[in-house]
Amino acid sequence: MSDSKADLNTSSTGAIKLNNPFMQSWLVPALVSLAIAGRLLLSVYSTWRHAQKSHRLGCGEVPLYSSQDPFGLSTLFETLEAAREKLLPHLAERRMALLSLQHDRYVSTFRLCQAGRENLFTADPKNIQAMLATQFNDFSLGDMRRNVAEPVVGHGIFTTDGESWSRSRSLLRPQFTRDQMSNLDKEEHHVHNALRAIPMLPDGWSSVVDIQAIFFRLTLDSATEFLFGKSCGSQIAAMQNETGQASDDTFLYAFDRCMWYLAKRLRFERLYWVIYNQEFRKCINIVHAFVDQYVHSALKQAQQQEEKAQSIEKIPSQYVFLKALTNTTKDPVRLRDECLNVLLAGRDTTASLLSWTILLLSRHPHIFARLRSDILEQFGTHDQPRNMNFATLKSCQYLQYFLKETLRLYPVVPFNRRCATRDTTLPRGGGEDGTSPIYIRKGRTVMYGTYVLHRRKDIWGQDAEIFNPDRWADRKVTWEYIPFNGGPRTCIGQQFALMRSSYVLVRLLQKFDRIEEVHSERQIRYGVSLTSCPADPVTVRLHQAKIEV
Repeated sequence: MSDSKADLNTSSTGAIKLNNPFMQSWLVPALVSLAIAGRLLLSVYSTWRHAQKSHRLGCGEVPLYSSQDPFGLSTLFETLEAAREKLLPHLAERRMALLSLQHDRYVSTFRLCQAGRENLFTADPKNIQAMLATQFNDFSLGDMRRNVAEPVVGHGIFTTDGESWSRSRSLLRPQFTRDQMSNLDKEEHHVHNALRAIPMLPDGWSSVVDIQAIFFRLTLDSATEFLFGKSCGSQIAAMQNETGQASDDTFLYAFDRCMWYLAKRLRFERLYWVIYNQEFRKCINIVHAFVDQYVHSALKQAQQQEEKAQSIEKIPSQYVFLKALTNTTKDPVRLRDECLNVLLAGRDTTASLLSWTILLLSRHPHIFARLRSDILEQFGTHDQPRNMNFATLKSCQYLQYFLKETLRLYPVVPFNRRCATRDTTLPRGGGEDGTSPIYIRKGRTVMYGTYVLHRRKDIWGQDAEIFNPDRWADRKVTWEYIPFNGGPRTCIGQQFALMRSSYVLVRLLQKFDRIEEVHSERQIRYGVSLTSCPADPVTVRLHQAKIEV
C-alpha cells in the first residue's frame, strides 16, 4: 500500500478518519479559528443591523458609565463593595452625578457593563412608564430573575410572565379585597405580641430594643396566618428564647439568609450560578420544609372535604390563601412556590416600611409629636381605642402623608429591572441633550432606580432629600413616584400593606408618647436584599404614655 493511502482510513460507514498527526495538528486549530471568525462576523453583522435600525427609528447614543476593563469586572467589584458597605443606593446616585458632570447635563439614563453583560439604567419617569405601562408587552421580568430566584421561590407571581403570571395574580386577588383588609382582629393579636416584646423598666421607659427585629417577626406571624390560616408564632418563640435571636436552624434565620443570597446572585448577573454554597442549600431546605408542612396539611384537609357527602351544608369560613389555592391545583410544589412568593412580599416589604418609619420618627421628634396628636384625636388612646377600620385609617391625612414621604425617601424596593421581549425603544435618554429615544435590543436588561427617581431635585425640588410629609398636601403624582411599581404589575397588596402599616403605627403611638434613637449620630445605611430596610439595628428607647382614667 502506498504512503498516501496510509494517511487515510475509511470506515464501514464511508466516513474518512484522519490518522496523520500533521493533519490533526493544523485542522483542529483551523476549525476553531473558523468558528471564532464566524461568530465575530455574525456579531459584527448583528451590531451593524441594530445600528441601522436604531438610526431609522431616530434613536440617539446613550452615555456609557466607563469601566476599567471590557468585561465589567471592575463595575461588579464596585457594586459588591457598595453592597458590603451597605451604601448601594448611593452608588447609583454617584454614577449618575459623574456622568452628568462629564456630559454637562443631567444624565438619568446610561449604559454600564457588569460581569460581562451590558445593561441600561434609568431613573427617567417617561422610560419607566413605557416599560411598566404604555409598552408593557415589549418588556418582561426576563430569565435572569427566574434563574436567580428559582432555587428558593420557584415559579410564582414575582418570577413569571405571561399566562403563568396572570394565573398567579388571579389567585392572589381575593386576599386583598376590602373586606379582607378591614378585618383587624387577628392583626391586633400580633401587634399585642409585638408590644409585649418591648421590655419595660420601672421608670416608664423601655430598655434598649431593636424594634426592626420585632417588626420582622410581627409581619412574619401575620403573613403566615393569612397565608396558611395559622401563625408560625415567631414573636412568642423569640420572647421565650433568652437571647431573643433566631438560631441558624429556624425558618426565620433561613428565610433571611435566602433573601441575602438571592440579592447577591442578582448582582453577579450571568454568573449568578457561582453563588450556591452549602449554607445556601441548607437554608433553602429549611424554608421549603417549613412551607411544605402547611402544604401537606392543606392537601389532606382538601381531600377529607372532598370525601364528605355533598349533602352536608357547607359553613362559610374565613378566606385562607393556601386553602383557596388547593381548589385550583393539588401540585405540592406549585402550592409551595405560590406561598413563598406571597410570603416574600407580605412579610419583608411591610417590615421594612415599618422599620424606616420608626427610624425617621426617632430622628424627627416634631413629626412624632404631630403624628401622635392626630392619632389620639382620631383613634383614641391605647386602652380605649375607637373607630379603627380601613376607611378611617386611610382618611387619617397626616398619617398617610407620613407613609408616602417615608416611601419616597426610602422605597422598600429601591431597584428593579425589566428585559426587552423584542427590539424596541424607550422615549428618552439618547443624543447630545438626552431627549432622543433610545434603542433597546431584544434580551437587553433595563434596570430602573426608584430610590434615585424619588430624590431627583429637578422633580421634587432642592429639598428633595429632606424628610417633609407636608410636601404631600395637594400634591398629585404620576410616574415620578412608584413605591409599588405601576401598570398591570402594580403591587396588588399595596392598600393591604399601607393599611397594616397604618394600624401598627397607630397602636404603637397610642401606647408610647416619646421615642429616642440610641445611635442618632450614625449614618443611615441600607440593607438591600430583594427589598431595602435599615442595615443597622433600629435601636430605640420608648416611653410609655400615662393611662388616662
